[in-house]
Amino acid sequence: MEELQESPDSAQIKPKRALADLIKSEAAVRGTDLVAGAVAIGVIFWWLQFSTSAICCGDFDGYYHIKWAQMLWQNFRAKHFSPPSFIWLPLTTLNLHDYVDHHLLFHIILIPFTWFRDLQTGAKVAAALFASVAVFSCYWLIVRYEIRYRLIWLLALLASSAPFLYRLNMTKAPPFAIIFLVTGVYLLFEKKFWPLLPLTFVFALTYDMFVLLILAAAVWTIVIGWTEQRFEWRPLAWVLLGSVLGLVINPYFPHNLYLFYEHARVKITPNDFATKVGNEWYPYDTREFVANCYVALAAMLAGYLFLDIEDRERAERPLFFLLLSTSLLLMTARWKRFAEYFPPFAILFAAFTLENFWRGRAIFTRLPDSVMEDLRPFLDRQQPSATAKEIKQQETWRLIKAGFASITLGAALFINVYHTAKDIHGSEGRDYYAKGAAWMRSNIPAGQIVFNTDWDDFPRLFFFDPTHVYVSGLDPTYLLDKNPELSKLYEKITTGDEEDPGPLIRDRFGTRWVFSDNTKDHDAFYDNALRSGWFDRVYEDSDCSVLHIRDQKGEPPPEEKNSDKDKDKANDDEDNSP
Repeated sequence: MEELQESPDSAQIKPKRALADLIKSEAAVRGTDLVAGAVAIGVIFWWLQFSTSAICCGDFDGYYHIKWAQMLWQNFRAKHFSPPSFIWLPLTTLNLHDYVDHHLLFHIILIPFTWFRDLQTGAKVAAALFASVAVFSCYWLIVRYEIRYRLIWLLALLASSAPFLYRLNMTKAPPFAIIFLVTGVYLLFEKKFWPLLPLTFVFALTYDMFVLLILAAAVWTIVIGWTEQRFEWRPLAWVLLGSVLGLVINPYFPHNLYLFYEHARVKITPNDFATKVGNEWYPYDTREFVANCYVALAAMLAGYLFLDIEDRERAERPLFFLLLSTSLLLMTARWKRFAEYFPPFAILFAAFTLENFWRGRAIFTRLPDSVMEDLRPFLDRQQPSATAKEIKQQETWRLIKAGFASITLGAALFINVYHTAKDIHGSEGRDYYAKGAAWMRSNIPAGQIVFNTDWDDFPRLFFFDPTHVYVSGLDPTYLLDKNPELSKLYEKITTGDEEDPGPLIRDRFGTRWVFSDNTKDHDAFYDNALRSGWFDRVYEDSDCSVLHIRDQKGEPPPEEKNSDKDKDKANDDEDNSP
């Protein structure tokens, strides 16, 4: 039988098939890495989130967000498609006529999670999901641009900072800021500029941190000016236009512009704030900052050391992350508020910089491709291929380094996750204030103003008792902005500097009801109130107290020796005794 000869066409098909098989193999590896990353991220955030049964964590803002999302849904179901009236902070900038929901789209996104039988569980599931997607988006960027050792970089992302893990677990909008920012980075890298307009438009309706995308576009314009020596105006123009549209095509326009200005005016200052604000707006001390962000800081140091900007074209992406992550680092050093943004972009800076360094270590790889093609025959002759032994040694050394990095980052991840879970577990419980709020619903006429002694108690009070309105909430600057004199009086009363607060609360704030937590922060106010003869303690449990202002001044109420508050004080004194 005559032997069949291979045709020229079939000879050409084989390399094509080999190339196709290689592409499929690489795609399968990337897909496997993405799935593994998604599972790891989801498990960690689910475990952290359910370290407590309450809405996580630290502050109570998640209670406001999920409750307001439920009210939006109830409004939509009643076929009222404009946002409902917000009546709960009448003495502040967020009064009935001036209220602005600067998280509008975030609250709409939260609506499906209000369909859970238990609202707190819905909020927790939402927080775990949003946090997971935010971290996964950063990891996807690493996989998309074929950064080697990507599972190690995944460990670095998750281990980057304990506050990063903690703050992402709150039912708040920052995870979406990360998702939108990563999406914007991808569009910049791919030079797809016009989609930045709808992205920024949506971002502006979701959260006022859309300014970070403006920062990213400005950084990209600077980078292109350096690497290509031209002014790339399009990304900045599209982002600015999207921001303007998001602010103007808004149901709260033009009040939203004023609120945005007030936030910036009060918070963006190198000096002390005009009134006490949330802890997140104060800086870390140096020791705390380093202890919390040592992995992210180590990534920044690696990026600084290995950054090479001699080859301008190849330095484009590392230089972008250099400028962006350094800006976020400086912001985090000034305001804890940015603790969820700096760490992941520090890791991305190190990942893209080291990848650029590894790809360009050989001196000849810096030459143009056409020159490399001409030199390749001579390079092949002068540089004999490595022996099998040398290749094995190189591979072994590479595995040792990767293993060391994995163990180190794994230890950092364990430490950060352990401490974060412990902090979350130690936060206030699921029913904190629930009994006190239930008493107020049953015993105080609906619509009455309640003088809450802490502005940050408002979200839980709004969640458990929306039948009443409150003096201050969400941010103390809202009361300060609306009525500076009243804000100063509020601070003077709640810190205990005013010894006879009853008539002032009644006449200036228009209420006879006071809600106070039972922490030591308000002991001075509490003691002044009871000693003054104006107050009756009408409700008390281990978490909170409710006071009522009498019609006339009288004798102080008798001490209740067995009250929970007295027990707590006695226990504290015993603990502090030598």
